Amino acid sequence: MMKAHDPAHDWSELVEQWQALGRQWTSWWLSGEATAAVATQSPLEAGNAALALLAPAEAWIDPAAAAELTERYNRRFESLWERAIARSTGIPAEANEAPVEARDRRFGAGEWREEPFFAWLKDAYLLYAEYVRELAELTQCDAATKRRIRFLARQYSDAIAPSNFLATNPEALRRAIESGGASVAHGLANLIGDAQRGRITMTDESAFEVGRNLAVTPGSVVFRNDLIELIQYSATTAEVYKRPLLIVPPCINKYYILDLRPENSFVRHAVAAGHTVFMISWRNIPSALGQLTWDDYLEQGVFTAIEAAREISGSRNINALGFCVGGTLLACALAVLAARRDPAATSATLLTAMLDYSDPGDIGVYVSRESLEVREPMLLSGGRVHGSELTSAFASLRPNELVWNYVVNNYLKGRTPPAFDLLYWNSDSANLPGPMYDYYLRNMYLDNRLREPGALTMCGEAVDLSRIAMPTYVYASRDDHIVPWRTAYRTIELLGGDVAFVLGASGHIAGVVNPPGKERRNYWTNELSTDDPNDWLARAQSHPGSWWPHWAAWLAEQSGARHPAPRRLGSARHRPLAPAPGTYVRERVS
Repeated sequence: MMKAHDPAHDWSELVEQWQALGRQWTSWWLSGEATAAVATQSPLEAGNAALALLAPAEAWIDPAAAAELTERYNRRFESLWERAIARSTGIPAEANEAPVEARDRRFGAGEWREEPFFAWLKDAYLLYAEYVRELAELTQCDAATKRRIRFLARQYSDAIAPSNFLATNPEALRRAIESGGASVAHGLANLIGDAQRGRITMTDESAFEVGRNLAVTPGSVVFRNDLIELIQYSATTAEVYKRPLLIVPPCINKYYILDLRPENSFVRHAVAAGHTVFMISWRNIPSALGQLTWDDYLEQGVFTAIEAAREISGSRNINALGFCVGGTLLACALAVLAARRDPAATSATLLTAMLDYSDPGDIGVYVSRESLEVREPMLLSGGRVHGSELTSAFASLRPNELVWNYVVNNYLKGRTPPAFDLLYWNSDSANLPGPMYDYYLRNMYLDNRLREPGALTMCGEAVDLSRIAMPTYVYASRDDHIVPWRTAYRTIELLGGDVAFVLGASGHIAGVVNPPGKERRNYWTNELSTDDPNDWLARAQSHPGSWWPHWAAWLAEQSGARHPAPRRLGSARHRPLAPAPGTYVRERVS
């Protein structure tokens, strides 16, 4: 165990530094510089963000309230200092305030509790972080700006945690001493490697390869154009349902999140349930395709895939599933088909997808009219949005888990992250074309026009979600930080058919990729929809395990009769072009 620094001088100097930070923070807000800084914030460089962070409205704090808050925390700091002195000398301190407790795994090591210096450092940091959060709450501004300020406050306090620095992380120091400095050398090598790659390594990437141990469900590419490859998977049952299932995955990552390893492959599960499954594999957009629009993604992507699936299967119509932004694209396509009176699809499944963007969660802090106007000329001229930019933005929504955790382990402790298929997929992002991305941000996130009947025209048709009059299965994840579940719940108000809403445990990805074999987590169902999602949940029934079997039973009712499984993939018109997983999924971001 490491020995604590003895000199009280070191502690008092650190106390003064922490209190100075508090005074600087308060002064920064009161001076009005905060508003200007937030309003002109450029993209953060350290893996915390990738998009501009703007606050369009003025924000201010009542000086008297800020002074009262600062005085109150000064007293708490003094009390904390007294306890630190008492702890180091063995003299009991007055129990006028309980010590600040660590609330997360950043401070799980024994030194944070047992060594006076590190115990004080941890308590002082947590107290200061609490002060920053309260100070942010004092801000007077509109709701959108308040959300950005809360986000900035959390980013700031997470970034300055003593666990994030070698000199103030007892575990990293102990590891450096025990390894004779080797951990520091390894950490530096990891840092240099990540700097060259332009992203933080979250998993042992040498452990995975698409087509070798990821995306290995047997099948063939049966159609290809400049934007998509369409994969048809081989049947594993003697009979299959007449109506096939087309999956529209998100286009900002690769499709194989739904076909990771055999034991957690959603695709394999659907095939084993007797469905003829087709999967869109979106192109990682090269510079030559930078002009593609939202309508192109519908025409060349979703509609083309629907027609190919219908022709190959011999079915007049299909079941369709969309995940995340793939769900948004699918809903738009179904609305266009409804306007054309085309019954190409007879059921839909939407997984963690938003159609109403009135409350997009924390990702909304990165989207503002000011930031989009700055980028719009580049986007509309065909500039691409690089996948790494979006990956960093999503990671910053959970900085301790998806940023600082890896900074500490990879760089300070010099460790190689363990192999994790989901995190390998997370780093395998894709580029998007500027015009398509601009349309999505402006019409969905900023103007929220998709929910308004007739407000948007796509592929020459006025879009009205209420005309999607088909059975729809809407799944949301309770801890989703990208699509808040209460936002996903609003989908039931927008669609015109019978909607089954199911809520699963965990987050945006782990909640979806929850195979039944492991019997992990749980999900909630309630056949009685209400206007209030909280009321729906309060009356919902909890079920242990995966939601996949529940969805499979629902989909079976939408899929028609069974007939013998096809002996070959594709058709005379759509002959197999390559074995799954195809070529587009292997293209890396450039």
